[in-house]
Amino acid sequence: MSKETLKIVIPMAGFGTRLRPHTWSTPKPLLRIAGGTVLDYVLELVQTLPDPDNVELIFIIGYLGDQFQPYMEKYYPHMQVHYVEQPEMRGQSHAIYLAKELLHGPMLMVFADTLIDTHLSVIADHAVEGLAWVKPVEDPQRFGVAVTNADGWVTRLVEKPQDKSNNQVVVGFYYFKQAEDLVAAIEEQMRRNVQLKGEFFLADAINIMLERGLKMRTQKVDVWLDAGVPATMLETNRYLLDHGKDNSQEAAQRHGVAVVPPVYIHPTASVENAVVGPHASLGPGCVVQNSVVRNSIISDAAQLTDVVLADSLVGPQAVVRGTTSQLDMGASAKVAL
Repeated sequence: MSKETLKIVIPMAGFGTRLRPHTWSTPKPLLRIAGGTVLDYVLELVQTLPDPDNVELIFIIGYLGDQFQPYMEKYYPHMQVHYVEQPEMRGQSHAIYLAKELLHGPMLMVFADTLIDTHLSVIADHAVEGLAWVKPVEDPQRFGVAVTNADGWVTRLVEKPQDKSNNQVVVGFYYFKQAEDLVAAIEEQMRRNVQLKGEFFLADAINIMLERGLKMRTQKVDVWLDAGVPATMLETNRYLLDHGKDNSQEAAQRHGVAVVPPVYIHPTASVENAVVGPHASLGPGCVVQNSVVRNSIISDAAQLTDVVLADSLVGPQAVVRGTTSQLDMGASAKVAL
């Protein structure tokens, strides 16, 4: 008997409003960071699965969703991907429920702006029916936490706890041995109308599963990166460059470029008479002349001339000339002094 295919559900239908102006033209998972896209780093984790070739991706798409299929066909043609549209934002549980016909057997639930450092081989543990990845934080009251009993089993997920006694924050990464059980819990959640401001949240469906006897453990992660707002995009870019995504040795071979590691400079970027770094990422087709760029992400085919930029996000095809600034500018924008 063949092994069941693991379904990996990634909701990505949101508007990404906290990352505008960048998300006016590019969906949040396809924003560039440290030489890849946010989605690339999510998909890197697939390679740590016990059987990385026996997976199917389920993308829940909406706003700008037509960009995902061409991207996957170009960069991941070997992967099987289903696209399910969520036409209105009614929450995480609603997004998953739209894919119910595809959800049989084991599944992973991954939020597209959550990057964690983990090894997914842990799902081979047959003693568990569910896993919730968690990270200890100093102030858990802004997040949701997993409550466990003396034996280590999860008893409940609590959103924005009233105290700091439990600091095991859930990071938006879950495994379920039987996806059908999650679908059934979501149906019960909708029947009970357990929602907040018109949205059905996944934590409430998981609590229904726990009520029904779900045997769920927690899996601790030491690294939890966010790519949801400009400041955390830059923080995540710094972390990735500090931990393996730096190509400064190669970049330093270029003539007329002073590289301050760590950096990522795409091989197709054109850089002349410039200082790049630390913690700068230059995307494909960038043109950087007579400039200094540090702690910034410069996206595809942007043009920088006679500028000093720090702590900046510059969108694709943007043009910046003659300024010393901190910029947050979207696709095809222009700043020329």
